[in-house]
Amino acid sequence: QVQLVESGGRLVQAGGSLRLSCAASGRTFSSYTMGWFRQAPGKEREFVSGIIWSGGTTHYADSVKGRFTISRNNAKNTVYLQMNSLKPDDTAVYYCAATRYGRLYLTPNEYGYWGQGTQVTVSS
Repeated sequence: QVQLVESGGRLVQAGGSLRLSCAASGRTFSSYTMGWFRQAPGKEREFVSGIIWSGGTTHYADSVKGRFTISRNNAKNTVYLQMNSLKPDDTAVYYCAATRYGRLYLTPNEYGYWGQGTQVTVSS
């Protein structure tokens, strides 16, 4: 069982930066693939970025590629999402997710564990 708690979301101006954190409980965190998703009002939850257990493989949605960076610290049971050059279109609730399977999945239903979400609002 893994419990996830996100933090770091807030109001920021366009062009600014934020770093989201996701703290995980559980001894097996280091073996989990982790993902960040987001959901804007009236839209479906969408994949943002993912990272496999070792950190050796990452993947990004085209909309954030070159602006966002995912990383993890297995010793601290934490995964991060560094977000730079933020745009108003990045406004959403950001969710951290985990799957015990080793592949890097892009769809929400492949992830069995979710955090409660953290709000990111980018003003123009």
